[in-house]
Amino acid sequence: MLKTIVIDDEPDAIDFLCGAINQYCPDTRVVGSSTNITDGLIEIAVKNPDIVFLDIAMPSGSGFELLNRLPDRSFEVIFVTAYNEHAIQAFHYSAIDYLLKPVDITELVSAVNKVTRSIKRSQLNMVSVLLDNLRSGSPNKLSLPTTMGYEYVLIEDIIRIEAERSYCCFYLTQKRKYLVSRCLNDYHLLLDNNHFFRIHNSHLVNLRHVKSYMRKDGGYVEMSDSSQIPVSRTKKDFFLNAIKQHVV
Repeated sequence: MLKTIVIDDEPDAIDFLCGAINQYCPDTRVVGSSTNITDGLIEIAVKNPDIVFLDIAMPSGSGFELLNRLPDRSFEVIFVTAYNEHAIQAFHYSAIDYLLKPVDITELVSAVNKVTRSIKRSQLNMVSVLLDNLRSGSPNKLSLPTTMGYEYVLIEDIIRIEAERSYCCFYLTQKRKYLVSRCLNDYHLLLDNNHFFRIHNSHLVNLRHVKSYMRKDGGYVEMSDSSQIPVSRTKKDFFLNAIKQHVV
C-alpha cells in the first residue's frame, strides 16, 4: 500500500483529490494533507510518504520551494496545478507526472500507476544487490537513496563519506557525488569492517583510497581524488595503526 500526502492551499481541492485517490487507486492510501508548505514539510517528515501530490502556486510558498528544502527526498512527486506554464520546470524537479486542474480521473490513475512501476523497479534492483552481497559473503554493494530513487554503488568505489548535518555526502570514483538523507554514524556502523576508518567526527574514509598522511597543520590525509581530510588528534594513533595494517 503506497502512502500518500496531498499538499494544496485549496481545501476543496484536497477533499476532491483525497476522495478520488481512495476510490480509484486501491493500492494507495492517503495518510495526510496540508494547505501550506510549512505544515507539509512536517507531514512528510512524520508520515514518510511514497507519493506527494503537490500544488505549485500557493500563497505560503510554492511547491518548488518545498522541494528545495528537501534536497534528498525519498518520495515521488506528482504536481497538481491550474497553471500549465509550470510544466517544464516541474519536470526539472524530477516529478513523475503533472496533473492539471480540474484533475481527470484517468490521468490520476495513470500517474499513480507510474509511481507503482517505478517503486517496483527499485525493489527489484534492491533484491539484486542483496543477492550479490549474499553470494560474496560480505557486502560489496551499497544502495544510496537519491531524489530519483536509488543508486547502487560498489563499496570499493567509495572514496570517502562526509557528514553534512543530518545528511551524508558520498564521494566516489569518476567524480561521482551523492547526497543521502542518513547520518554518518549509520554508515560507520555498516562499513566498519570493510576497510573504512572514521578519522574525524565528520569524515569516514576508505583506507584503500588513502594516498598519503601529512603531519603538518594538525595532520591530514590525501585521498585518491586529491581531497585533503583532517585527522582528529584523538584518532591519529588509531588511524596510523589501521593504515599500517591495511598496507601490510
